[in-house]
Amino acid sequence: MFIVNVEGAIHLDGKWLMIRRSKKEEHAGGLLSLVGGTCEQEGNSADILERTLHREVFEEIGVEVENLKYVNSSSFVSDSGRHVVDIVFLCHHKSGTPYAKSTEEVDEVVWMTTSEILNHEEIPRFLKENIKLAERVLHEMQMK
Repeated sequence: MFIVNVEGAIHLDGKWLMIRRSKKEEHAGGLLSLVGGTCEQEGNSADILERTLHREVFEEIGVEVENLKYVNSSSFVSDSGRHVVDIVFLCHHKSGTPYAKSTEEVDEVVWMTTSEILNHEEIPRFLKENIKLAERVLHEMQMK
């Protein structure tokens, strides 16, 4: 049916953590993106989206995140024709210095402001929309 993918919009000190996906990656290799990955089949389990995101962020860039807040969901068809449901969470950096821990998946870590992301020609429209939505959720949290 669907692959379920989760991504983290990690925010710290006015910047978003972006990764440049490894050129070895099947989908969107070499492009800037949010960090994340796919849910594994577990049978009956709880909090699979959140646990997957925590695991993927740590495996790919070596940091821990906290305060996950739902941003949005979408669907797309991957380069290989697989149907994907993608869920984005706003995350706050908890600990660790991000680096390309999983070189099979990540070529580099880049911190960017919202403005830099929205004005970057290489970043796809859907990612810019995700950042705008994450920025809105962040602002709403700060207003409380």
